[in-house]
Amino acid sequence: METATGLADSFSAESIGIVPSRSVLPREKLISFVNHFFDRGEIYRDVVNTYGSPLYVLESSVLRARAEQFRTAFESELPRVSCYFAVKSNNHPDVARILTETGFGLDVSSGLELNMALSQGNTDIIFSGPGKTLPELELAVENAEKVIVLLDSFSELSRIGDIARSRGKTIRAGVRLNFNPTGLWRKFGIKANELSQFWEAWPNVSLQGIQFHSSWNLTPATQIKTIQELGQLLRTMPETFTEKIEFIDIGGGFWPEVGEWLQPVETREGTERETEGKKIELNSSPSCFPADSIKTFAQLLGKTIREQIFPTRTCRICCEPGRWICNDAMQLLITALDKKAPDLVVTDAGTNAIGWERFETDYIPILNLTRPELSEHPCYILGSLCTPHDVWGYAYWGSGIQTGDLLLVPTQGAYTFSLRQNFIKPIPPVVTI
Repeated sequence: METATGLADSFSAESIGIVPSRSVLPREKLISFVNHFFDRGEIYRDVVNTYGSPLYVLESSVLRARAEQFRTAFESELPRVSCYFAVKSNNHPDVARILTETGFGLDVSSGLELNMALSQGNTDIIFSGPGKTLPELELAVENAEKVIVLLDSFSELSRIGDIARSRGKTIRAGVRLNFNPTGLWRKFGIKANELSQFWEAWPNVSLQGIQFHSSWNLTPATQIKTIQELGQLLRTMPETFTEKIEFIDIGGGFWPEVGEWLQPVETREGTERETEGKKIELNSSPSCFPADSIKTFAQLLGKTIREQIFPTRTCRICCEPGRWICNDAMQLLITALDKKAPDLVVTDAGTNAIGWERFETDYIPILNLTRPELSEHPCYILGSLCTPHDVWGYAYWGSGIQTGDLLLVPTQGAYTFSLRQNFIKPIPPVVTI
């Protein structure tokens, strides 16, 4: 979905709006979403017939298509773009392997992720995140020809400099700037006014770039505002500084264009009914925060970079998409194990498979692949964990539901599989198709 303001000749964070207004999820949008997965039902049923349930299905064709769509959008706006997949959003090795084959680099945030990237032979790695340990920094220095470290503090600069000097190596590095050093976000990066001091010569550390990051970007407004502030900062720097900048990393946080969908309980009516102990009615429609298309993101961010950054320094632009790339590429298949009432079903999988109580608030349609029908019926779809906070949804799509029916929980590729946990029940295996 492209915004009218997004394609205007002039714009600002205020005119675009940092947070879109919440609205009722359009019925036609929901129907189209559900119908897409019902159309693929035979594929999912065949996989479960072969491998059993519960099961994660990673769709390589979807992953490749998303990667190509993202890269094409930004390459059409900027002369040099490098895309790095944020491994934290989905740390399954097949995801990293497939995206590396498409030409993506990997953005890792721990020694665990770095080891995985190196074990796959990846040679284009960004190592970001706060609190890097000495063993993690040592691993990066040992693989200096493959890794660029995005430093998060003066202490980290000192420590990696000492390690590199002791090993007789030079490590390529950038620094994360924090343009919003308040609250919990204070843990990330250095303040913008500390950049000159940070950039002073340090033996065995080749400082080459600048990074910033914002999360949950439903529109590009926050990123636009940050690029504008970075442009102002760079214009105050001497040419001897700016000529050393080889890349600017604008981070990730791009939200998929379907937007953020919330359960009816998250609406005012739903909250009031829950407080009063009343059942949440299906006609309390899910709500939605709409998101801009990746084409709109690329157009607006590309325009801002060309206006604010390139007059000072034309350099490589790096992006770190995670959720946008992998969200649609992984589905979770579960089976109705026990129908305890007409409106209560227990499944063979618990929400330890996704690691948190996501569906008490987030809305994802639960599809009955055994009895497909474009109608939704109220029903508590619950997991098999010994806890009441084990909810898959409050309704299903289909003509009915019985024990043994195969259910699909779609678009579980981002920040669910990575958060899975060993709690009570086994974690479902992954099959890549």
